[in-house]
Amino acid sequence: MEKKTYPKKLTLPKKHLLPGLLALVLLVCWMAAGCLPSTAFSRTRDFPADLSDNTTEQTEASDIHLIKGRFKSGDTASDVLGPYLSLQEIYCLEKQSRPVFSFTRFKQGQPFDISLHQDRFVAFAYDIDDRHRLVIKKEQDSYDIRKIPIQYDIREEVISVHISSSIFAAVKKAGHCTSLAGQLADIFAWDIDFAKDIQPGDRFQVLVEQRFRDDAFQGYGNILAAVFVNKGKAHKAFLFTDADGHAGYYDEKGQSLQKAFLKSPVNFSKITSYFSASRLHPILKTKRPHPGVDYAAPKNTPIKTVADGTITEIAYNNTMGRYMTIRHFNGYETSYYHMNKYAAAMKKGASVFQGDIIGYVGKTGLATGYHLCFRVEKNGHPVNPLNIPHTSATPISLSEKERFVKTIALYSEKLMTAGSLARSTP
Repeated sequence: MEKKTYPKKLTLPKKHLLPGLLALVLLVCWMAAGCLPSTAFSRTRDFPADLSDNTTEQTEASDIHLIKGRFKSGDTASDVLGPYLSLQEIYCLEKQSRPVFSFTRFKQGQPFDISLHQDRFVAFAYDIDDRHRLVIKKEQDSYDIRKIPIQYDIREEVISVHISSSIFAAVKKAGHCTSLAGQLADIFAWDIDFAKDIQPGDRFQVLVEQRFRDDAFQGYGNILAAVFVNKGKAHKAFLFTDADGHAGYYDEKGQSLQKAFLKSPVNFSKITSYFSASRLHPILKTKRPHPGVDYAAPKNTPIKTVADGTITEIAYNNTMGRYMTIRHFNGYETSYYHMNKYAAAMKKGASVFQGDIIGYVGKTGLATGYHLCFRVEKNGHPVNPLNIPHTSATPISLSEKERFVKTIALYSEKLMTAGSLARSTP
C-alpha cells in the first residue's frame, strides 16, 4: 500500500492574503485541476481516500481561468510559475514540496494546469506519471500540497489477437497499444518463455481495463482475465484480490501462476545459443563449454532477476563484461553477463525481488552483438536454465474459494460473450 501523503502547510505574510471570495472558488479549482474522484485507476492497489474539499460553497466555473501546458526542455518551476508567483513564493513552495515531490523532478513533456481567479494564482497541478499528480492549492493563508492518484474512467474491453510472427507485431497490427503485450508477458512469465515458445497460430483473448481521461484513451489498466493459447494449450489467468488486499493471477483451479523462477530474464528476445558441453566460441574460435543460454535483444532491453535473492557479485571482467550474480534459495545462483549498465541502486549485498529490473542488455566483454548470457548454478554446479523446476506459490485459500469461483465465472462469461476463443480451446 502506498504511503499516504498529508497536506503541508506554508504560512504566508499577511500582505499576500486573498479576498474572502477566494475561499468560495477552491472546490471549483479542485475540479478544474481534475482531482475529484471518479473510477479508481486500479483495483489491485489501495490508493488514498477521497481528497476533495468538504466545503459546501459553490463558485461559478466562469470565475476560474484554467491554463494548460507542458514542460518544455529546460523549463524550471520559475519558468512555469513565475508569471503568477514571486520568486520568494516559488522558493518557499519548492522547499515545502520536497517531502511530497521535488520540483527538480519536473520532466519535459509532462502536462500541468494552472488555475487563476481574477488573474491571481489559485492552484497548480502536474502529472508526475500516469498514476499520480502533484496538486498545490492556495488556501486562505497557506498552501495545500498533495500527491494524489490520477482518476480515470474505467471501461472494460475484450480484445482478441491472433499471432503470425511476434506478439508485439500482432498486437500492433490489430491496432492496440504494444504495452498490452508486455502486460501479458508479465502475467504468463512463469509458464511461457516469450523468447522461444511463441509460434505462428498462437492467440490470446483478454478482458482488460481501458483508462480514459476527459474521454481520451490513456492506456490500459489491469488485465482482469486472459486466455493465451500457446502450442495448442490454453493458459488461463484470472486476477483476484484476497481479503487482505493482496492481488495476484490464478488459473481456473485457484493455483497461483507465480512460481519460484521466471522462465526468462528478458522478454521478447531470441535465444541464439543454448546450454552446451562444447560450443565454438564466436570470437576465440575454440570449443569450450557454454553453461548458459544467450538471449539476443536490442541494446538496453531490461533484464529481470528470475527469483528473489541477494546480489553477491557485481563487477566487470574482460571476458564476460559487466555482470551480476544473485544468490537464491536452496543453493541456486543466477548470473547475468555482458550488461550494458546496471539498474539504479544495484550493489553487492542488496536484496532483489523476482521481476525486478537489475540491468540492461549490452555487449560488454567478448561479445559479437547485444545479448544477455544467462547462467544458473545449484550448489556450485551448472544447471540448464531452461530446465529449472517450477514450484507454484500458495493457491487460493479455502475461505476465499467461493468468492474466487464467482469472480472467475463473471470474467469467463464476459470473455465467452465476446468471442469463441475461451470456449473452443482445451
